[in-house]
Parts: sequence; C-alpha cells; structure tokens
Amino acid sequence: MWCPDWPVVAAGAAAGTPPAAPAAVFSGNRVVACSASARRGGVGRGMRRRDAQARCPELVVHQHDPDRDARLFEPVAAAVERQAVGVEVVRPGVVAVPVGGAAGYFGGEAALAELLIDEVAARAGVECQVGIADGLFAATLAARRAALVPAGEAAKFLAPLPVTELNQPGDDRGELVGLLHRLGLRTLGAFAALAERDVAGRFPRDAIVAHRQARGLAERPPLRRALPPDLTVTEEFDHPLHRVDEAAFVAKTLGERFFAGLANHGLACTRLAIVAVTEAGEERVRVWRCAEPLTARSTADRVRWQCEGWLTARDRPTAGIVRLRLDPEEVVGGQALQLQLGSMGRDADAAERAGRALVRIQGLLGPDAVVTPLLDGGRGPAERVRLIPWGEPRRPVTADRPWPGRLPAPSPTVLSPRPAVVLDAVGDVVRCSARGELGYPPAFVAVDGGPSLRVLGSAGPWVLRPALPSRREPLLVRIQVVLDGGIALLLKAFVGDDPQWTVEGSYD
Repeated sequence: MWCPDWPVVAAGAAAGTPPAAPAAVFSGNRVVACSASARRGGVGRGMRRRDAQARCPELVVHQHDPDRDARLFEPVAAAVERQAVGVEVVRPGVVAVPVGGAAGYFGGEAALAELLIDEVAARAGVECQVGIADGLFAATLAARRAALVPAGEAAKFLAPLPVTELNQPGDDRGELVGLLHRLGLRTLGAFAALAERDVAGRFPRDAIVAHRQARGLAERPPLRRALPPDLTVTEEFDHPLHRVDEAAFVAKTLGERFFAGLANHGLACTRLAIVAVTEAGEERVRVWRCAEPLTARSTADRVRWQCEGWLTARDRPTAGIVRLRLDPEEVVGGQALQLQLGSMGRDADAAERAGRALVRIQGLLGPDAVVTPLLDGGRGPAERVRLIPWGEPRRPVTADRPWPGRLPAPSPTVLSPRPAVVLDAVGDVVRCSARGELGYPPAFVAVDGGPSLRVLGSAGPWVLRPALPSRREPLLVRIQVVLDGGIALLLKAFVGDDPQWTVEGSYD
C-alpha cells in the first residue's frame, strides 16, 4: 500500500495547509517531494527552490522532516493492521502486507485492495493505492500503478518499466542507473536479461540486489544458518516513558546495543520488530522492513519514530511504556553492510575484512566512530570536505552551488596552517583592497620565521565575501604562489591595513 507524496501530505497535515494547495518538501534547497497540483505547475523532484517557486509562485514550501513523516504515518499503518496481519512499514508512506491469507478471507485480492483503501481513508483521512505482486520491489511499483499482478508474472510486469525505477527512495542508485543508461539498458527487462555472473563481475555490489529485483526475485537469497538466540535486545524502565524526548534518548542506546549484538555474529538486520509493553499491560508491535541492512543509526531512527507515533497518536496507549524489545525478524550476512571498498585495494578478501572491521568498530564505539570523507561544495579546501559516518548515503548536498570566490582546481594536497610574511618587491607587506585587488604583486614569502624565498609565479586573488552584504565581516583573500625551490603554497589573509598572512595548504 502506497500513499502518494507522503512527505507533502504529512507536512501539510502538521502545518494545517489546504490539501489541494500546490506544495513541495525541500531538503538542501532541492525538491524531494511535491504534490500533484505542484507537478501540474511545473515543479519536479530535484528542482532548485528558486526555480520551483518561479514556475509555481503560489507554491507552499515545507522543510524535510523524516521524524514528522514517520510519526504521522503510524495511524495509517494501524488502519491497515485492523484488516490484515503481518503489516510491515517499508518507509513512511509505504506498507507491505502478506496478501495470501487476507485475500482468501475477504473474497479475493481485488476485494482486499478496495477494503484497505476504504479503511485508510475512513480512519486516517489519507488517500492510498494498493498493488499486489510477487516480491516487495514489484509490489511497490504495482502500487504506484494500482495494479494487481497475477502470481508468477512479476518479471513480465517489470520488464517494460524504465530502469530508473531501480532508484527508489533510500536506495541511492543514481550512479548505477546512469551507467545502465550509458550501456543502452533502458528497461528493467533488458537489465534482467544479463547473466547474474556478468552483473557480479562488471557492476558494483548493489547491482546484484538490483538485478534480482529486476528479475522479480527476492532482494537477497535466504540466510541458511541457525540464528543465535541472544540477538533480541530488551530494555525495562523503572519510570514509564510518556514523553517523546525520553523515547529518543532510549532509542539511541537500544539501536547501538542491537547493532553491536548482530555485528558480533557477523549479521545485519533487514526486518526489525519493535515491541512496546505499557504499564497497563498493553502490547504494541510494529515491523519495519528495510531495503538495505540497518545500521546503528537507522535502527535508532526507527525505534524513535515508532515510539513517537505510539505516544502521539489519537489511540495512544493508556499508560507509559515500561518495556521495549527489538527482535530481528530477518537477517543477512554482515557483508551486506559494506559499501564500495575498491579504493582500499584490489584484494577482495582484504576489502571484506576491512569492511567487517569497520562495522565492528561502529558496534563498539558508535556510528560516528568511523567516517569517510566526501568532497562537497565550499570555497576553501577545508570547507569542501564533509565526514560521512560509515554506512550512511554519500550524497553531495551543496556541490552544485555557484560558490563565488571559490578556489579553482587543483586543491592543496596538505592543509598545514602556519604564519607567513608576504612582501612586495620593495619589502612592504602585500595588501589587498576591499575591491579584491592586490596593491603590488607578491615578490618574497617567509614561512613560520624562515628565510624569505623569491616568488616565481602567483595566481589570484580570490576574495571571499560575506553571504549577506549588510554584514560587516572582514573579507578573506587567497592567493597561490610558487616559490624558489619548487615550493607551491596557498596563502590567505583578511583584508585590512595590516594583513596577517597564513599558509593554508601546500601543493605537491
């Protein structure tokens, strides 16, 4: 079951805006979701905020809030659960239900779909679409088309669909989809026709999962091993939880414990059951299904979302929560958590061992203990490097902005801040005007009290101005110099009568 444009629906419900008004949800100044009326006005996913508002001046702007989306989705999942058992929340806006038993009870798949649509509309006030097919991926695409795919025909249903459908929210397969397009594989059927051996040898690891989905198969083969009995994590509270902030604190601790327990056995969770018991003996259960194995942070997020949904819903428990339990409903091998490790060496075994070691460190020290650098937007070299926790999506956020005053390529290889003196040909300190012009070209540079070296060549200046012109902030100027002896430096100073030059980095 799919609720179209759920981030927009949830944001509008929280803000009290009219449902028919054109609206869009933005993250990093980009559209992540928009309503049907906004799309008719020319707004689309990935569009800049300025462009979206230019095309649709009456657009209602909302900020992206995953907590809000998950919290407000709980009544929808509860409405589905009243008519079918085994409800699993895939993500806010999408619910998966095993259809066999319920369809037989209600007189067929079409009758069940109509019943679920009416139930959600009546109890949650939300429009939804239902699709039925073999496998979660095929069923999700069927829901977007309100299609009931007969058993065994998932591959036939998927074959003519564009390969861009592989890039579902949360999957981050834009690079893979682009590669398939360049190879001429424009449909899921064309991708599915490739031999699995060829896909494993030519494409990155995640392409194997995508290839199975395109063929209408389960995302991963079943894990054929006995599960250890101590994977469940339980926390009991002397003082019942009534507030959302208390649940958020508990969720982080539980998520880290749960992740560490799985990592110790070389496992990762793809279906998580969250069980809450109240002081009055009530028990609430919700299962979250995930396309990618859960990290410590994503586990904590789902626990927090679910607790917020329970504690703020109209039919919330009559008493506080005294016990929380996390049960792994489905697990995969821990190597499923690894990202691309090709840059760490050509030895596949060494890459696998490195990935497991990083997962283990995260389990012991927390998700922020292992980070990888990502080159993003910014003006200076240090500003362009963001540290991403291992396992989190590596997506640049601000790389495509104009960045006036940005230092051109190449960037320094080593950032080593040291004091410097920059002199012109007559021995005076080089100054820069407020208009970004050097008084005289640099002729000599002395670094950290060392000898003065002659400047063989220079470039710049690049002036970094404040984002708001009204602010009275000093201007920062950068220059590049090549010194006698083949030394290349990046220098910076604030514009003024007595500039203090500093070495920001050096070039190899």
